[in-house]
Amino acid sequence: MRYWRVKLPPGVRSPFEVYVNGVRQELGVDYQIASGELLFQRELVRQKLGPWAWFLGFWGIGTYKRNDEVDIRYEVEGRSTVAHGLDVIPPS
Repeated sequence: MRYWRVKLPPGVRSPFEVYVNGVRQELGVDYQIASGELLFQRELVRQKLGPWAWFLGFWGIGTYKRNDEVDIRYEVEGRSTVAHGLDVIPPS
């Protein structure tokens, strides 16, 4: 089976919450955990901005390509922390 993977940042311990594009994901339904990684069966796409896209963005002209963002909300010493925009590793 092909999985899109996201490595858990150091210090993340259960319980934690996973969000894709701001929508909370459910363990066992939307993703699995194995070997310190989140595994998603559905395709996750990260837009890579080239020089032209950066130039347009500088002038306030956006692009509307798909760009999935994976965030993890967890607690460290009782304080809520968010790991934002984690790298997505496509299937090899």
